[in-house]
Amino acid sequence: MPDWDERYRRGERANDAPHPLIVEFASTLEPGRALDVACGAGRHAIWLAEHGWQVTAVDRSRVAIEILRRRASEKGLAIDSRIADLERGEFIIEPESYDLIVVCNYLQRDLFPAIRAGARIGGAVIAIIAMADDDPNVKPMNPAFLLKPGELRAEFAAWELLREFEGKPLRSEHRRAMAEIIARRLR
Repeated sequence: MPDWDERYRRGERANDAPHPLIVEFASTLEPGRALDVACGAGRHAIWLAEHGWQVTAVDRSRVAIEILRRRASEKGLAIDSRIADLERGEFIIEPESYDLIVVCNYLQRDLFPAIRAGARIGGAVIAIIAMADDDPNVKPMNPAFLLKPGELRAEFAAWELLREFEGKPLRSEHRRAMAEIIARRLR
């Protein structure tokens, strides 16, 4: 398992730019409560807070959360940032608590039921997660952290799918196939 604290100390994954899909979709919504799952250094949490969202951001890396807190403080933003290991259940997603839940570059399959339950009726989930990819030019990854084709869609089958994409992103630095979904909870 990667040492995320060490990676953040070295400046890895310190991209301040939020994912374009999150910016594009969240810009169309009335700000409310948002949850950034496995937020890293907070690129999405900060962008959402700058645009009026009340944000809770969770990550297991103490260094990443320290970076997020420093950046938020420098910008005068109030973000509820939490150090918690999601795999150990150290953060509970309260049912029907969020208008928007963001999951970017993180896969914990047993968390999907809590993510779905955590969205309010009419709320949305944006998920952008790496997929299995047999491209020889793609860096190998542990298959446990990669979605299979159709897997993300199946997690949100009972929801209104506002966007669904699987494949190589055109507007991203990633070369690995990705699954992207924007889903709205109907009931």
